[in-house]
Amino acid sequence: MSSEFSPQVQNQIAQIQQVQQQAQTLAMQKSQIDVMIKETEMAVEELEKSADDAVVYKSVGELMIKSDKASLLTSLKERQESFSLRVQSIERQEERLNSRFKQLQEQLQSMIGTSGGGEDED
Repeated sequence: MSSEFSPQVQNQIAQIQQVQQQAQTLAMQKSQIDVMIKETEMAVEELEKSADDAVVYKSVGELMIKSDKASLLTSLKERQESFSLRVQSIERQEERLNSRFKQLQEQLQSMIGTSGGGEDED
């Protein structure tokens, strides 16, 4: 079926598929980061519930290192902020991809609509 289309149309379809794959990858990354944000939020909540002099540990690789509550809270909140910034960045990328997808779709529809009559100026 794709052999019926001109090389320009086939190229446009390939670009659309590439944008869809990129969007899917971004959605997966965003989902993974959202999970990490939720886990970090839960850790912050539990840590805030604990007594100020409670013995707490942080995971470093395969080790558990004794730490103090204040520095651990600071570290977790910085991590939350970092994750939030990454999500914002991904959302901006998603917006650009959605815009590009719509543009490619419109171009493809006009190409197919003209049936290769050579009237498009691009």
